[in-house]
Amino acid sequence: MSGAEPAGAPGGIDPRVRIGHTHLKVGDLDRALAFYVGVLGFEIQQIWHGQAAFISAGSYHHHIGLNTWYSAGGSPPPPGATGLFHHAILYPTRATLGDAVRRVLDAGIGLDGASDHGVSEAVYLRDPDDNGVELYRDRPESEWPRSPDGGLAMFTAPLDVRSLVAEANEAAQ
Repeated sequence: MSGAEPAGAPGGIDPRVRIGHTHLKVGDLDRALAFYVGVLGFEIQQIWHGQAAFISAGSYHHHIGLNTWYSAGGSPPPPGATGLFHHAILYPTRATLGDAVRRVLDAGIGLDGASDHGVSEAVYLRDPDDNGVELYRDRPESEWPRSPDGGLAMFTAPLDVRSLVAEANEAAQ
């Protein structure tokens, strides 16, 4: 950050607060559904007037909204524009993350990167509308790297994608 750190809200934020769903503007709803449902495996909860879809893992109302309200036929923002860097999809285990990565690779979708952050393992890619997507799993908090004073000591190291996918394949057998 540049300049002074912004002041926090008095009393801070309640630690139970979570980030809810992501809503993405897409150029083609069917193309977006082919990726999020066909490749990643989300389930359609509702399609709204052919202009929006609400998808989730399980029966939740929606984890991701996809809409063409202001973007039908549109193109991604140009480099240098502000906007979403990526949205992150949290998997419950290393094997489920590996399964998702296997499906992405089997679909011929390239990866932008794969990183071990100490607290998590993450794979980065782009959806058909060039939105950044992070597929990740968190390590248990007891395994998080810590500095000598007990603070969080995240890092970025290469992630072995082959071992990640191999673990998913072993779990499937």
